[in-house]
Amino acid sequence: MYYIVESAKPFAKAVEDLDAAVKRHQFGVLHVHDLGATLRSKGQDFAGECKVFEVCSPRQAAAVLAADLRMNMALPCRISVYTEGGRTKLGMIAPRDMLAMLSGDPKLSAVAAEVDAATRQMIDEAR
Repeated sequence: MYYIVESAKPFAKAVEDLDAAVKRHQFGVLHVHDLGATLRSKGQDFAGECKVFEVCSPRQAAAVLAADLRMNMALPCRISVYTEGGRTKLGMIAPRDMLAMLSGDPKLSAVAAEVDAATRQMIDEAR
């Protein structure tokens, strides 16, 4: 269900490398949420770092939505870079597993498998 890898890179370098990997795979970065900064700005104690990338392939998103418009609630894909126990990690909820829980449509399965493979490769390249 989760795909998480540890990186020897500092947090900022892993963030930079993930951004580049997403673009190399012709996905767009729709937004990057800096959860650590947001929580701290709201007076919440959060010692680590956490950035969540919202990424999307327009072609694949269109295919998912054409098959089942309700899947808009599962889009875009999210890939996180975060620190835990002093270590940098990159991870995501696997698109293939998430869409399988939401639909049994074989068209969605095929698209989800493609997106899953691409996002895993992005994470591996950034690690």
